[in-house]
Amino acid sequence: MPHIVSLTDRFAEAGFVALAPDLYHGEHTTEPDEAGKLLMGLAMDQAAKDIAGAADYLAARPETGGKVGSVGFCSGGSLALWSATLSDKIAATVGFYPPMPWERMSPDWSGYAGKSAIIHCSEADGTSAAEGIQIAKRSIEDASGDCVLYDYPGTKHAFFNDDRPEVFDRQAAATSWARTLELFRKKLG
Repeated sequence: MPHIVSLTDRFAEAGFVALAPDLYHGEHTTEPDEAGKLLMGLAMDQAAKDIAGAADYLAARPETGGKVGSVGFCSGGSLALWSATLSDKIAATVGFYPPMPWERMSPDWSGYAGKSAIIHCSEADGTSAAEGIQIAKRSIEDASGDCVLYDYPGTKHAFFNDDRPEVFDRQAAATSWARTLELFRKKLG
């Protein structure tokens, strides 16, 4: 949770209106295995409403110009990519090393028409060659959206998380952050 608060602050410092919705309604963990259990227990219909509601809230703010971006890490990366299928307000998405449990989300990829996505892939997770990543890319592009995949050689899962020194990769984190901000500045105005 401190990592997400820190990231929200970083987006705000970069000039964005930032919001981190609590899709787990107060439940949290810092352990990766427990996070996986929370995701598996997540009520996807409620998560979809929460994500769309957060997008509506942000789009209505005068500082946003009506366009919203969504970013997430690990399971949150999958949710971020899914978000563009849930709200017409979400114009750009970024997923960091997402595990892609599409069978639980059942995305209607047609919601990506005219939208853009970036997927940052770690080497430990199979890079952009991973089946779920390739399904997302094809599906987004088939819906007339843009999807760019970036591989970060030598990286482990969670390479962006500076709270986890055993996996953190300073160079990959800096590069992926710059690419994320570039997409959001381009697509969100």
